[in-house]
Amino acid sequence: MKIGVIADTHISETEKDIPPEVLNAFKKVDMVIHAGDLVDPKVLDMLRGVCKDVRAVWGNMDPYEVRKDLPEKQIIEIEKHRIGVVHGYGHPSKIMDLVTEIFKKDNVDLIIFGHSHAAINEKRGDILYFNPGSPTDKVFAPWNSYGIIEINDKKIEAKIIKI
Repeated sequence: MKIGVIADTHISETEKDIPPEVLNAFKKVDMVIHAGDLVDPKVLDMLRGVCKDVRAVWGNMDPYEVRKDLPEKQIIEIEKHRIGVVHGYGHPSKIMDLVTEIFKKDNVDLIIFGHSHAAINEKRGDILYFNPGSPTDKVFAPWNSYGIIEINDKKIEAKIIKI
């Protein structure tokens, strides 16, 4: 299974759309996961326009109109793998510790998160930590990015795509 991963789109008056490069890439995936801070619910419609299976959690910057329809935390099972999805909050330097704590009892193989806007693709112990960065905002990162994850019953392969 091929999954497009995105977070921190912050679509608002200043950012009108998800970059076309991201949407074109997501036409070739089986699922899209958005790890929060959509800001505008139209982001889900944009993503559903290129992929039928879109999953998302809300982030700290999401208003009620986004939060009311999304969970704060989600666990997705694909093949033999458990994927934890959460946005995160607090100081970016402590985000890995925070998401570890959030999923400590959930026996996950992969944690997808956002919040820091900086891409992370790092294995710690048996867990792969994946933050796709932000495709629209570079406030805390040197580049915009999104992610692609490929999963089969034996392994998880993840990559960050710089825009």
